[in-house]
Amino acid sequence: MKRADLHSHTTMSDGTQTPTAVVELAAKLGLGAVAITDHDTTGGYQEAFEAGKRLGIEVIPAVEMSTVLDGQSIDILAYFIDPNHPTFRNLLHRQRNMRQDRNRLVLEKLNQLGIKIDLNEVESKQEGSSTEKNAGRVHIGQILVERGLVSDLNEAFDKYLGKDGLAFVSLNNTSPQEAIHAVKECGGVAVIAHPGLYHRDDLIPTIVEMGLTGLEVNHPDHTEEDKARYAALAEKLNLIPTAGSDYHGVRNGQMHHANLGTCTVTLDIVEHLRTAAKK
Repeated sequence: MKRADLHSHTTMSDGTQTPTAVVELAAKLGLGAVAITDHDTTGGYQEAFEAGKRLGIEVIPAVEMSTVLDGQSIDILAYFIDPNHPTFRNLLHRQRNMRQDRNRLVLEKLNQLGIKIDLNEVESKQEGSSTEKNAGRVHIGQILVERGLVSDLNEAFDKYLGKDGLAFVSLNNTSPQEAIHAVKECGGVAVIAHPGLYHRDDLIPTIVEMGLTGLEVNHPDHTEEDKARYAALAEKLNLIPTAGSDYHGVRNGQMHHANLGTCTVTLDIVEHLRTAAKK
């Protein structure tokens, strides 16, 4: 039975594979559908769609959006969106600008710690030729690894870039409510990404009231206990349970999260999301 991976990244954000290469990998793995969920951009969708048409793989128009609620970063996965909807594109443009501003502030903090990194060097690590500059913390982490200042990306986030890191900056002011409203306005549905990473299950009912449609139950960073808890919570709150590998490819010899196809759903879940979007 064909399955779908609903969470993957390409060179349009912080992945290492082009949209075409991700779809080709999906075909090689025998998947029936894949969602390209680049951070705050849908710039890779058309290329991926063309590859999917050629290879017989459904490519779901999607995006991963950064939001914040009660001081906690919450990523929202949006599916079956209209990538060209003007209101939605404007919001994503604002998100990318905030990402660039955050990069600059992070680099200022690193500079104060004696680690001098130029913004141009960070942007050069984004492997695509995108006109939508979308470099982020992963690219800064890559430089820290290459300079031997940390052993891998996990240490880069633990020591410098993550919430408790020495150079952490929180700049996002987009609420889940604003993101979900924009997603619905452009014909899509919203799902909370990897809730197990936040340790704030208390926020989920609040986000449901904002119009949430689904919950990413199966993610490579979720424990078995997490998966069972979120499956039960999705049923209780009438949310569609989803899954995705959060595939980013290999960077500095390290697989970030997991390989494509590691966490999947049956195609009927894709149909449930599609039906919900049509409503």
